[in-house]
Amino acid sequence: MSTNSVRDIAIGVGLAFVAGFVDAAAFIALTGLFTAHVTGNFVLIGAELVSTSTGVLAKLLALPTFILAVAVTRLIALALERRGASPLRPLLVLEAAVLIAFAIAGVALSPLGSPDSPAAICVGMLGVAAMGIQNGIGRLVIGHLAATTVMTVNVTQAVIDLTDRLCGARLSEQVRTRLRRTLSAVVAFAAGALAGAFGVAALSFWCALVPAVILVGLSIVPARETSS
Repeated sequence: MSTNSVRDIAIGVGLAFVAGFVDAAAFIALTGLFTAHVTGNFVLIGAELVSTSTGVLAKLLALPTFILAVAVTRLIALALERRGASPLRPLLVLEAAVLIAFAIAGVALSPLGSPDSPAAICVGMLGVAAMGIQNGIGRLVIGHLAATTVMTVNVTQAVIDLTDRLCGARLSEQVRTRLRRTLSAVVAFAAGALAGAFGVAALSFWCALVPAVILVGLSIVPARETSS
């Protein structure tokens, strides 16, 4: 297996684990707030408006926070690219720093009270910002890899490729590589979600330091080699 393949597996699996971990931990700790993607928050907003429960404000604020985080990620990437520098490592470190702030704020402001309290919103938006950065990384820097935050696309593509194989089609090397990436991302995300659920139950917001450490570790993975 080539150096690039090993690097891609490490980045893809690591980021998928991080997204699953943060999404599950934040969902539990912040009473149903999705941080890794905004689709779930749209659904929950509708459900909570009908049932007149709490938490609507935090979910509404998640969208502009997510958009701002992606925009900032784009601006940083552009600035680094203009200087001839790869944006991956700085953006991974930035995401790690925001997750550390998420952990510290969560511990410092606990108990958070209502899901729409200022403390809960402050902590929740830090989690959303971190995942906004990761979504930006996925689109801007590692677009050749499987999605690390939204598993629906990965599962759909994996089922299509596996169905083709079961129907007797010979999969090209490109398709086999894609299948490995999508399946490994799905498994890593699921493992991260389980770890995040148990982590927040055992360590409260301190558990967010685990994905932060993983991100720092990924930032020192050797740079991708370019073909001549």
